[in-house]
Amino acid sequence: MPGIDMTLVEAMSVHGARGATIVDWTCGFVLDSAGEAWPAGVDATAADTAELARLVRESAAFCAAHDGGEPTTVEDVIVTTGSAYHLICFVPEALEGGVLLHLWLDRESGNLALARRRLRALAEELAQPYAATGAR
Repeated sequence: MPGIDMTLVEAMSVHGARGATIVDWTCGFVLDSAGEAWPAGVDATAADTAELARLVRESAAFCAAHDGGEPTTVEDVIVTTGSAYHLICFVPEALEGGVLLHLWLDRESGNLALARRRLRALAEELAQPYAATGAR
């Protein structure tokens, strides 16, 4: 079970990764960051990512039960640009669900499907200490 530093090292090992951050999306603060300098700066990017995360995570349109059952929880968000993918993956349980991983992936050299699977696994590993102790 990796800590924050190891999670970022693992995220940056994803083929095509250009940058990775761990953000408290409830307030937009960067918990840690690795990789290239973010074009808008790491703090501004984290604030924008947190705003997008809040919009999506709290939207009834995305969390409504589509099969008539219980409402669902958004697990991740993918933003596609001309040159990059931005994967935003919510860390379950950590700090009452207020943490996310953001991976900036080069569109030419990265593999979106593999990166998404790896980021989800990292998010689950990062959440394990919180789930095991019941800490929130």
